[in-house]
Amino acid sequence: MRRTMGPSGRDIVFRPAVAADTTILGRFGSLLVSFHNELDPDRFLAATERTEASYAGWLEKQLVRQDVVMLVAEVDGAVSGYAYGTVEGPDYMALRGPAGVIHDLYVDQEHRRLGIGRSLLELMVGELEKRSAPRVVLSAAARNEVARRLFAAAGFRETMIEMARER
Repeated sequence: MRRTMGPSGRDIVFRPAVAADTTILGRFGSLLVSFHNELDPDRFLAATERTEASYAGWLEKQLVRQDVVMLVAEVDGAVSGYAYGTVEGPDYMALRGPAGVIHDLYVDQEHRRLGIGRSLLELMVGELEKRSAPRVVLSAAARNEVARRLFAAAGFRETMIEMARER
């Protein structure tokens, strides 16, 4: 657990996620799906009425896996963001060796620009490296300039460019 004092004296706590967090994390996951769909509806799935509950249930099942790292940020006691990552072996489809993979990073709209995303990213990288990940990889939507700037500022470099063509 890590505690910091944010702007305006707000208490920010970073900790491992627990099962009780998965309902709000399901909502955040659904918002993440919707955000990506808005960026590029031809590439990204649209959220449905079941996305929030399905994602919450899926994340709850992930909590028991040894290769999963799930962190949350709380502002003044309320969960305001999360990061989800895994330690994975070689992936021949992605042409990469073993790695820590950050799959999700989300901060709710009300609590952005407090350094929460950057802190979640740093903590996630640290946790994946503690689990012997020799590298950490992540993906960002091409049109998500804010995320791409954050990741570049944290030392990530572009290695693959996904291209899509619709029928």
